[in-house]
Amino acid sequence: MAAPKIILDCDPGHDDAVAILLAAQHCDVLAITTVSGNAPLTLTTQNALLMCELAGLDIPVHAGADRPLLVPAAHAPRAHGATGLDGPPRPEVHRSEASNDAVGCIIETVRGHDDVWLVPVGPLTNIALAFRQAPDIVERLAGVSLMGGAIGPGNVTPTAEFNIWADPHAAQIVFATGAPLVRMAGLNLTHQLCVGPTETAALRTHGGAVSTFVADLFEFYLAGYRERAGLEAAPMHDPCAVLAVTRPDLFAFTARHVDVETDGTLTRGMTVADERPGTDASPNCEVAYSLDADAALALIVDAVCSYG
Repeated sequence: MAAPKIILDCDPGHDDAVAILLAAQHCDVLAITTVSGNAPLTLTTQNALLMCELAGLDIPVHAGADRPLLVPAAHAPRAHGATGLDGPPRPEVHRSEASNDAVGCIIETVRGHDDVWLVPVGPLTNIALAFRQAPDIVERLAGVSLMGGAIGPGNVTPTAEFNIWADPHAAQIVFATGAPLVRMAGLNLTHQLCVGPTETAALRTHGGAVSTFVADLFEFYLAGYRERAGLEAAPMHDPCAVLAVTRPDLFAFTARHVDVETDGTLTRGMTVADERPGTDASPNCEVAYSLDADAALALIVDAVCSYG
């Protein structure tokens, strides 16, 4: 069976870095597009290029939106550090981005290939702009598999997850566009997939530049969760969106209608899923509620260790 064709839209980010490595092993990654999110666009683009160079991936990287549609840009240095990939020694990056037109890349790639999956794991700015500029691409897609939102508590606010909160207007466009299939991996799902000392030790035992780099990423990422929440494991949010395309059998999905609160003082960025029995709301999303975490972790570790 052919590997699914995807465009990975990301804002690296520790878990984004792992998502890049995982996607390159299990998908036909047509392009990586970057967006302002965990760090400013210049850094997220450099981080994507860094991961491709470190892993020897011949995937074009296209820089995208440097700010959300309507709200001010916000970043996540508490989770990912000032560079977005704090922790390991940072190697020099020699590659350059293929373009600064991620939106154009998305549009032309989807028009040029059948059944492409969009896999956005950062704020949805690039995806929303592509849908608004070229609505014809929506019906050509295989689907959209996104990491974002939550059915329950948020992380950046009590009600909102960071990616959706960072550009709620873009998120609402994506959920409302009517793509053939939208899969949502929210915090209620991603907090079930956590890496800890066991996975870090396995990567160090394997050795090699990529495994050691990711082990260093995990150490930094885990230290933050230990300090902020007293946890000894940290969620691998973004790989869930990749696995929802490559291994949907690992997940339990339920069809829901999901809206995004764009303006609420206390609820900006909240993903509101209609879970009422017998509701008349038409589902626009497959919400992931659970997954086989052991199998997913094994796939992640194996993917990272596959690089040299």
